[in-house]
Amino acid sequence: MKHSIGSYPRVRVQDDGRQVVSQAGSVLLVETVRKAGLDQAISTALAAWHKPRAVHDPGKILLDLALAVALGGDCLADIGMLRAEPAVFGPVASDPTVSRLIDALAASGEKALEAIRSARSEVRSRVWPLAGENAPDADGQVTVDLDGVLVVAHSDKQDAAATWKKTYGHHPLTAFVDHGPGGTGEPVGALLRPGNAGSSTAADHITTAQLPKKYRRGRQTLIRTDSAGGTHDFVSWLAMRGRWLSYPVGMTVTEQVHEHVLKVPASAWTAAVETSGEVRDGAWVAELIGKLLDHWPKGMRLIVRKERPHPGAQLRITDA
Repeated sequence: MKHSIGSYPRVRVQDDGRQVVSQAGSVLLVETVRKAGLDQAISTALAAWHKPRAVHDPGKILLDLALAVALGGDCLADIGMLRAEPAVFGPVASDPTVSRLIDALAASGEKALEAIRSARSEVRSRVWPLAGENAPDADGQVTVDLDGVLVVAHSDKQDAAATWKKTYGHHPLTAFVDHGPGGTGEPVGALLRPGNAGSSTAADHITTAQLPKKYRRGRQTLIRTDSAGGTHDFVSWLAMRGRWLSYPVGMTVTEQVHEHVLKVPASAWTAAVETSGEVRDGAWVAELIGKLLDHWPKGMRLIVRKERPHPGAQLRITDA
């Protein structure tokens, strides 16, 4: 083991069998924190919550909790697995100290969240240039996907509620930066919400993404959502003068839209094309114009697709 540099010790691998540690696989996470400068950024952001005579840094405590979750923990007390290996994780705060910090951050509400988000955004703006051609903005554009996900709770939990799919649990909204066909995406934000939170809540969509400052405005940032994002408030926010974000959003097929689709002549339908460039068998697209776009941002286009039902599709007589 080597001396501590930053928030965590440096670990050296030796094959003499004299200093065996558990949780050694987490060294990769610790080194990522160090290389990215996340420990310093979080510590600086949470300096306001560092009491003058406190031994443990709030930023280090928060990072320790994140490491504990990554290692399989599901409650504050699971930080104990880090405390058992000081040679890998350095000094780890006691359970009461951890609880007091979380209470203090929770009492600060949005102020604490903004501090953490700003630190994450700052680090991301440093890490992306280091990724070179593998960076999510390597082609000059950043694509952000917003989507909700249902998390089932098998017992009564804080904010757990009945969901729209008749299950019970939570309905967080997540934001992922797309890394192209070969990547799995990068989580840039998650908004914790109760199970009965609405899907089409514009304020939640606006809050979720945590991008570097240079990508919060301009056409180089593409925001994608399903029909939950197809609301007047959210689209108007994306297209607001001075923000000018690019966006494809899903739209609900209302009765008014359905009536317009039925009026589209056969000659106006064009074969749909996959992202690979191949024609999609049994699918066509057309653009709708007219009063449908009244009260929507200027320049917005409405593209509709019709498609043969897939084999086994359970259709209702009222389905459009």
